[in-house]
Amino acid sequence: MASLGRTGEAGAGSLRRTLTFRDLIVYGLLFIAPMAPVGIFGTLQAKSHGAIVVVYAVATLAMAFTAYSYALMVRVAPQAGSVYTYARVGLGEGAGFVAGWMAMLDYLLIPAVAYLFSGIALHALVPSVHQWVFTALAVVVTTLLNLWGVRVAARVGFAVLAMEIAVLVVFVVAAGYALLVHGALRSWTAPFTGEGAFSMGAVLSAVSVAVLSYLGFDAIASFAEESAGGARRVARAVLTCLVVAGVLFAVQTYLAALLAPMPAAELAADPGRQGDAFYVTAHAAAGEWLQKLVAASKAVGAAFAALAGQAAAGRLLFAMARDRRLPGAMSKVDEASGVPRRALLGAAAVTLVAAVWAARRDDGLDQLSSIVNVGALTAFGLLHASVIGWFGVRRGAGAPSVPRHVVVPLLGFAVVVAVIVAASATAQIVGGVWMAVGLVVLAVQYGARARAGGGGD
Repeated sequence: MASLGRTGEAGAGSLRRTLTFRDLIVYGLLFIAPMAPVGIFGTLQAKSHGAIVVVYAVATLAMAFTAYSYALMVRVAPQAGSVYTYARVGLGEGAGFVAGWMAMLDYLLIPAVAYLFSGIALHALVPSVHQWVFTALAVVVTTLLNLWGVRVAARVGFAVLAMEIAVLVVFVVAAGYALLVHGALRSWTAPFTGEGAFSMGAVLSAVSVAVLSYLGFDAIASFAEESAGGARRVARAVLTCLVVAGVLFAVQTYLAALLAPMPAAELAADPGRQGDAFYVTAHAAAGEWLQKLVAASKAVGAAFAALAGQAAAGRLLFAMARDRRLPGAMSKVDEASGVPRRALLGAAAVTLVAAVWAARRDDGLDQLSSIVNVGALTAFGLLHASVIGWFGVRRGAGAPSVPRHVVVPLLGFAVVVAVIVAASATAQIVGGVWMAVGLVVLAVQYGARARAGGGGD
């Protein structure tokens, strides 16, 4: 296991313990975004046949197993790198690299999706400026904040998070008033039972998209070396973020589903209308002012969700570089700001290219959002396996029996596999190709070490 403050051959540094429990919650909820369902509401309605609350209930349960495994492993290995570090400790060097490699795909692309959401929302408010310009501007501004230091970014993020929650409260109140005065457009139980025949297969298909809304809570674990309260505080923050997010998602989608002027079947028949379905619902519920308020909140909130994601990506690259799995230059920590500057800039560069490329294409959002989940889900599967490996195998001989530390991860692993199977063919293919490339890189590294006489450690 890598030690906390070591300086290794790769020129590794140590990160400063400056983040409070509130800071960790802020980063987690920023990356998740309180109104994350806004962008994918229409897609989930169409895929689930209208049973959107069940979709988020299943997704929350699936992520609860993952959060439990994170909470266990962050105490075993309280370091930067998150799932990369945990798989490395629980399963070995090779599995750790694969987990980090698969998580890297998402940590680099999820911020790109968030930046694109921001660009699309700002373009809707100011149509004269192309969305790729707003997208690029969001990348630059949030990158500068991340380079300024983790505490500064957390303070600004807290203000943005407060704004997002305030807008969500406004939406809930406006939606409640509309329901009280005008009534619901469909059955009050429809968000649970669906519009027509309930289909668990359709729900699982939607869950494979809905987990995109949750992929921020695990980023908290990436800040384990920067938490002033140690591993227990990080574990508590991971679980707290998941519970808060699950409640927020269920409430807002339930209200929106009752008020949505377009039924699920109509959205399924016309995919072009899925992207702005939530905004149309806000307009129908309270008028143009609410539609624009939600759009503005989404624009700012998405950019700062990307800020948290970019910060987590930088910590992942830093941890892998410190262990000589990536170029050692990215393991350097800036003396003035205390952040892994080069790793952050590397993550920002990849994200900028992906986000601007997508912003200049009509199908850019579909292309990005279709592949971002599989990498994280694969990494989550390896996370569950690492818990089993650590508590059930490595400590199995002569160690106290802790069945829940094996049973819960097994259930989590089964859920992850089910969601991956239900994902789109495009996502499965891209995820498979990315893993194949990672395995080639791993084989090359082992070969180079063997030739150098260092073994495969």
